[in-house]
Amino acid sequence: MQNNFEKLNDQDKNLRLMALKELYEAGELVPCADKDEVNNHIHTTYSFSPYSPTMAVAKAYVAGLSTAGIMDHDSISGAREFLEAGKIVGLKTTIGAECRASMEDTPIADRRINNPDQNGVVYMTLHGVPHTQIDKLEAFFKPYVEARNRRNRKMVENCNKLLSSYGITLDFDADVLPLSQNAVGGSVTERHLLYALALKIIAVFGKGAGCIGFLKNTMGLSISPKIEEFLLDENNPHYAYDLLGVLKSDMIGKIYIDATDECPKIRDILAFAKEIGAIPAYAYLGDVGQSVTGDKKAQKFEDDYLELLFETISELGFEAVTYMPSRNTVEQLDRVMALCDKYNLFQISGEDINSPRQSFYCEKLQDPKFHHLIDATFALIGHETKATEDLSLGMFSKETKEKYPDIKERVKVYQAYGLE
Repeated sequence: MQNNFEKLNDQDKNLRLMALKELYEAGELVPCADKDEVNNHIHTTYSFSPYSPTMAVAKAYVAGLSTAGIMDHDSISGAREFLEAGKIVGLKTTIGAECRASMEDTPIADRRINNPDQNGVVYMTLHGVPHTQIDKLEAFFKPYVEARNRRNRKMVENCNKLLSSYGITLDFDADVLPLSQNAVGGSVTERHLLYALALKIIAVFGKGAGCIGFLKNTMGLSISPKIEEFLLDENNPHYAYDLLGVLKSDMIGKIYIDATDECPKIRDILAFAKEIGAIPAYAYLGDVGQSVTGDKKAQKFEDDYLELLFETISELGFEAVTYMPSRNTVEQLDRVMALCDKYNLFQISGEDINSPRQSFYCEKLQDPKFHHLIDATFALIGHETKATEDLSLGMFSKETKEKYPDIKERVKVYQAYGLE
């Protein structure tokens, strides 16, 4: 029989929320000391994550966060549950979604931007979605999710061509879809496919030396000493996730198919974001050396043409840039923050949570250098509250921008709303 902690990840949303309420009222959820930290980029099972929206809120609360934000790929279907869970434990929340968009017909259409697998496609986020607009955003994503699944099926075929001779085959409907919340509005990402593949590899080759031998000697994959140590440990509770990281870093290129139909054109999604009162943000990645998240190989991205990038996103109508302080060097972050100031762009932070090894908070936010990102999160909450009341009251409405043209002044006004 499940205990209440296990029920936080139950398949039934109502049982998840009921379990959270019981745990909270019984005093069994004990937060760490308040760290005055925020996280606006928490993935849930509605894209890829070990955590349901309810479990994600519980983890954020126990970690001592002041606020938590849901951020799923091509889906906002977990948002209402996330909001309700936040109310149960008294944690301020924000809701949003992450997606990819085509940068065709822009000055950077042929560049490797912030997508490790494909040129001319950008990862972006929609923050502070007014609660009255959830259904509209769900409807917007639906055809793109369907297109994504058509491509997912083709990548499963590529995977089987590559691996069937080793006794490894995947069935999209039997092996991949059940790992997702696709039936209730969630998306299916490359990580779902690779997690299903990780489970198959474990089933065929076992854990430890057998698995590592297959990866290195048969498939020719590179494994860092740290990850190899994890994979040698057959009792490692995160084994499948660690194996997924290896596959995401070094094997995805062997089966990847370019995303086309599932990527809205950048101007279309920016116009839609404006229509629903969401805040569109460019997701800065920066050149990668040693991957903090463990699933990105060393690779160059937008740093060589950052000035052109900022000029382009500003002209297109992006209102914000989101970045993760733990991922980049001080030099990279100084440059990004200076360009945000130059182009009057809102700065949003969040740590990309999709693995059980990741912490829900970012210790770098304790550095006074980044305290403005905490202020910005409360401004984001203020925006979401006001825009839910009336879209014209949002932080980036025409009326508000005319009243407070400077972003720093606007942040102070909306921060006050968010702290109410």
